[in-house]
Amino acid sequence: MICALASSVCFGAASVLQAMGARAAEPGTGGGVDVALMWRALRQWRYLVGLGMDGLGFVLQIVALRTLPIYVVGAALAASLAVTAVIASRVLRVRLSRVEWAAVAVVCAGLAMLAFASGKEGHRDGSEALRWALLGVSFGVLLLGVVGGGLPERPRALVLGLGAGFGFGVVEVAVRLIDGVDLADPVWYALLVGGGAAFILLTSALQRGSVTTATAGAVLGETIGPAIVGVVWLGDRTRDGFGWLAVVGFAVAVAGSLTLARFGEAPAPVPAPESATP
Repeated sequence: MICALASSVCFGAASVLQAMGARAAEPGTGGGVDVALMWRALRQWRYLVGLGMDGLGFVLQIVALRTLPIYVVGAALAASLAVTAVIASRVLRVRLSRVEWAAVAVVCAGLAMLAFASGKEGHRDGSEALRWALLGVSFGVLLLGVVGGGLPERPRALVLGLGAGFGFGVVEVAVRLIDGVDLADPVWYALLVGGGAAFILLTSALQRGSVTTATAGAVLGETIGPAIVGVVWLGDRTRDGFGWLAVVGFAVAVAGSLTLARFGEAPAPVPAPESATP
């Protein structure tokens, strides 16, 4: 659980740095998915530091997925929005409403319930059909990006956000299914395609649509689906008699994260007031 929470902190801090770097990059033209945006953002040092924190968070996520049920790790990753909100309130001096501070507390309460109720990770290897289905979903994320990129602004943000969430969900499940380096295993390609597509879709959605809508879609996509796969196909369970508490904790943590969805991309710093001229 410590690794899952540490991963959440890394991702939450990275969001602030990457948002600042993406804003400083040239916005480009057009309204679809902008693949070149990532290359322009890589010229910003804050974006690079954010990527480094994402890398550390991913390593911690792998450790967590190897020891905890997927539904616990997924809820912890969604809780990175609470981390981003708190950092934005301190570093960028963004004002949080009472509802948002309450949502931070709700997320913490949900994670506490999950930590108490969760059992050990499942030990099922997953069928061959599940592995190929995961690869199919990863290519479906690419297709969703192509379709979503041509939609009007409001539905575009939701579709791209959902697509990114599905891609990150593919990564979560793939990490559990990987057992050694085997280039004939479709899970490896699902991991690469799903993760890469998710990152591109989310970056485009955050810059060219509603941050709240895109982030809400991503949270839903990366938590619910993988949690179901973990329970139904991989054998994830809760402590005996505490299944209801795990369900409540998961729902509470995700609901609190959705309330904080506007922090999927940290708000811009408030500029200092200009001094009055005589």
